[in-house]
Amino acid sequence: MNDKKLFMIEAVNTALKGMSKNEGGPFGCVIVKDGKIIGRGNNKVTSTNDPTAHAEVIAIRDACKSLNSFQLEGCEIYTSCEPCPMCLGAIYWARPDKVYYGSNQSDAARIGFDDEFIYKEIPLPYNKRSIPFEQLARDVAIEAFEEWTKKEDKIKY
Repeated sequence: MNDKKLFMIEAVNTALKGMSKNEGGPFGCVIVKDGKIIGRGNNKVTSTNDPTAHAEVIAIRDACKSLNSFQLEGCEIYTSCEPCPMCLGAIYWARPDKVYYGSNQSDAARIGFDDEFIYKEIPLPYNKRSIPFEQLARDVAIEAFEEWTKKEDKIKY
C-alpha cells in the first residue's frame, strides 16, 4: 500500500475516532509535510457548538501551529471528503501544494451533508440570498483598510 493511501486511511480513522466520541460528523483530515503528519482534525461542530469546526479547518490550525506559520507551503492535505465551500476557502488561504479527498459532494449529500445550496447562493445578488446582505457604514469601515495601506511593518499574506 502506498503512503498516500495510508494518509487517507489516517484521515478516515481520525473521522471515525471523532464520531466514536460524539464530537461531530463523519469527517477527518490530516496534513502532511515531508512524509510526516503535522496536523490533524476531525469535525467538532456539535461538541464545540462551533459551525466552523470542520475537520479541515481544525487540521489547518493544528498544522500551522506545528509549523509556526500561517501558510502550508510544501504540505499535502488528506481529507476524508471533498471540502465544503468554507473549507475550500480555508485551504486556498493556507496554500498547500495539493489536496487529496476520499468521498465526494454527492456521497456527503446522500447522508444529509449537502452544500449545494451554498454554491447556489454565491452568485445571487445580496438581496436575493436566503440570508440577505446589506452594506452598512462603508465610510467607517474603510478606515481599517486605509490604515493598513499606511502600515509599514505589516506582514503581507
